[in-house]
Amino acid sequence: MNFKAYILCLFFTVVVFSNVNAHNPKQSYIYLQVYENSIDGRFEINIKELNLALGLNLEDDVEESVVKRYEEDLKSYYLPKVKFSSLLGNHQIKFGEIELLRVGKLGTFVQVNFKLDNITEIPDALNIYYNVLFEKTTDHQGLVVIEYNWKAGIHNNESITSLFFARGNIQQELDLTEGSIFKGFITLIKEGVWHIWIGLDHILFLLALVLPSVITRYNDTSGKGRFTWAMLNPFGNYSAKERGWQSVEKFKPAFMYIIKIVTFFTISHTITLSLAALNIVLLPSRFVESVIAISIALAAWNNFHPIFRSKEWIIAFGFGLFHGFGFASVLSDIGLSGDYLGLSLFGFNIGVELGQLAIISGIFPILYIIRKTKLYHIMLVFGSFLLIFISIYWFIERGFDIDLQLGNFLFSIYSSIFN
Repeated sequence: MNFKAYILCLFFTVVVFSNVNAHNPKQSYIYLQVYENSIDGRFEINIKELNLALGLNLEDDVEESVVKRYEEDLKSYYLPKVKFSSLLGNHQIKFGEIELLRVGKLGTFVQVNFKLDNITEIPDALNIYYNVLFEKTTDHQGLVVIEYNWKAGIHNNESITSLFFARGNIQQELDLTEGSIFKGFITLIKEGVWHIWIGLDHILFLLALVLPSVITRYNDTSGKGRFTWAMLNPFGNYSAKERGWQSVEKFKPAFMYIIKIVTFFTISHTITLSLAALNIVLLPSRFVESVIAISIALAAWNNFHPIFRSKEWIIAFGFGLFHGFGFASVLSDIGLSGDYLGLSLFGFNIGVELGQLAIISGIFPILYIIRKTKLYHIMLVFGSFLLIFISIYWFIERGFDIDLQLGNFLFSIYSSIFN
């Protein structure tokens, strides 16, 4: 790779990453009440999501009378995008009243009540097709919650999600014969996996920590890692001593490094995830998201000039505490509470760990295989600088609550050059 190709790759990657929303899960809901010979329900959608669906510009403090002006538009939007069927046949949606639900920091939700037609008896399973907003955004989710089901012994449940839909997974079967505790637990595991995969800031933090896992560093006379041009220049023919690091010779030290990083990150974010989800310790979201953003830069800078030499676990543990608060915000967005909160918390945390392990399992073997090549040096330098840039960009946006619009600007330049 020559220098021009290197710069072009950097430019293109900045364009892509600047347009990605980190840590911003979006949900809409179906709540079902299953009675002896009828099924009622309601759709719930946040005002921001409603704006996206219908091209509106409503605020959270909107009056119910204003929302009702768009009642027919909203019902027309739902009709082709949500379908119910069973062995009894297709069940048409009969719409009822539209209401508003204001949920504190979660904002205002529009509730669209409905009843399913052609229900003469309760089927054992309900096939649900849900394709709301997936054409508008890639990270939207649809959640199904059974509030009441006499047949399954479920009463006043608002805690357990039975199904969740995502882009590419828009048709599922809902079992109406058995309790949803186990299914809810599995669903929360999926939520945890899904969140770590769409939580780009968490992925980049892990990537910054994993990048130096296949090298060992030389010391200078001060006992600190050296910061040299040879370290920053992947295109020169420098010795390992001139670079300040050398590739590991054996698998074990690199693997033990990964184990240590993952263990301390897991312990720390599990602590704060639990404390925040149980409302024991709460921190302002803006502060948490800003710290999460800058944690990426610190971890990436440590790759050039080790701040915690041979003690990267300190970074993983210290900033992992704030990442835990970030994970907790997702549980808050889903609206989980009640008797099953502990089980939901456990399932979500398992999902986060599985997603985290999947990411590391995909990255680490590649780094180990290429550790002695120039490609690894390029990835270390290019990747770390890019992580620092993205981190600072997000920190400014989150800390000062502004939209820098850099991604849109760079994309317009890129389009004008290559189109």
